[in-house]
Amino acid sequence: MSVLPSTFCGASAASAPSVRARALHAVPDTATLPEVVGAGLTVPTLAGHTAYANLDHAASTPALVTVKQAVDRTLETYASVHRGAGYASRLTSAWYEQARTEVADFVGARDGDTVIFTRTTTDSWGVLARALPSRTTVFVFGTEHHSTLLPWGRLRTVRLPVPQSVEDAVELLDEAFADNPSRHRLLVIAAASNVTGEVWPVERFAAIAHAHDARIAVDAAQLSAHRTIDLAAWDADYVAFSGHKTYAPFGAGVLAGRSDWLDAGTPYLPGGGATRAVTEEGTVWATGPARHEGGSPNVVGAVAIAAACATIRRHREAIEAHEVRLLTRLRDGLEAVPGVEVLSFFGDDHDRVGVLAFTVAGWDSSLVSQALSVEHGIGVRDGKFCAHLLVDELLEDPWGERPATAVRASIGLGTTDEAVERLIGAVTSLVADGTAATWTQTEAGWVVDGGDPRDVEVERPW
Repeated sequence: MSVLPSTFCGASAASAPSVRARALHAVPDTATLPEVVGAGLTVPTLAGHTAYANLDHAASTPALVTVKQAVDRTLETYASVHRGAGYASRLTSAWYEQARTEVADFVGARDGDTVIFTRTTTDSWGVLARALPSRTTVFVFGTEHHSTLLPWGRLRTVRLPVPQSVEDAVELLDEAFADNPSRHRLLVIAAASNVTGEVWPVERFAAIAHAHDARIAVDAAQLSAHRTIDLAAWDADYVAFSGHKTYAPFGAGVLAGRSDWLDAGTPYLPGGGATRAVTEEGTVWATGPARHEGGSPNVVGAVAIAAACATIRRHREAIEAHEVRLLTRLRDGLEAVPGVEVLSFFGDDHDRVGVLAFTVAGWDSSLVSQALSVEHGIGVRDGKFCAHLLVDELLEDPWGERPATAVRASIGLGTTDEAVERLIGAVTSLVADGTAATWTQTEAGWVVDGGDPRDVEVERPW
């Protein structure tokens, strides 16, 4: 009798149907939303504790309850992956590889594609950068997050300016390809901006890249929790995303795509598991995912991502309907507040996921975010969001009257209708009446007079 688990999100390791077939067998639940861990969190404010208004999903999403359950179950038989003959090790190894299959379904992987478990999206691009053929030229727009802008090396990176429209982006890219001929070329774009939430037409840019005999790698970090990823439908070559932005805990990410460059590239983590043979004469490296997954893999992280992917697929329609409703209300509400400007590079009417950045005329963005937290229990982020080139372009002002940073609100399964209304009301009140507390700007940032209610001692979780 086999010790492999009979099911993991639908199939055993020995009998799993093809990637595309398994995706078709997923049973959607369009009526309910999956639950997140910590939905009942309360936070300290000047007026006392209140329910946390989570509008910071673009930074990290809360974990799903189904993810926690999968992790708890995995820890009961936690053992080494691919390195033991005992039952627990075989079980853990089976779940690890079945997690890879689940993720392959989630990203629409094709036969022959490789799915590698990494630490983050940033780590995934590090793997791909190390595997690129010699003298590959990489093309990136100024809209990109630093994780997609920086890993390739300045000398082989062609940076394109922030486009004013999709058509402008197409023209810029065509010109860049024409001006930079080389044997190997790679376009790297984000499927959705982590600043404005605007969605790129990936299929169109994949077609342009391939028309120039180039490849395309897609940063899906801000798309994975909101919209479908589909390598096959996009005709994209690579995709990367992070667990912590996809309702799984920190510490695990994914790189998926064509195997040839990955199988030929220098192993990302040379060591145990990445080798086929080691002799006095030299080392023969493994191919496939093992080549870049040296050391003991993060099986708990892989299971967590797989559980999140499976849950999102089952609830896809309900999740998208939830976010469309909240985003529509959030944009309408903020844009109605005098002095508030919602940022965009493709135009206000362009499609976007539940991420938007805004400025409030006359207000420092850091003070806005601190006041929202301390006075209203609202979580947002301020700054340049690891996308300095884009934010600098969007906030460029030769007269120095605009702020250098912005506030970002981002929605997801941890966001309620009440949280959106609270944010709109808080910004409206800020513009009309100012802050409820007195704030002083110091070298370390804004400080609320009388003490910060968030500075409380909390018992360590261990």
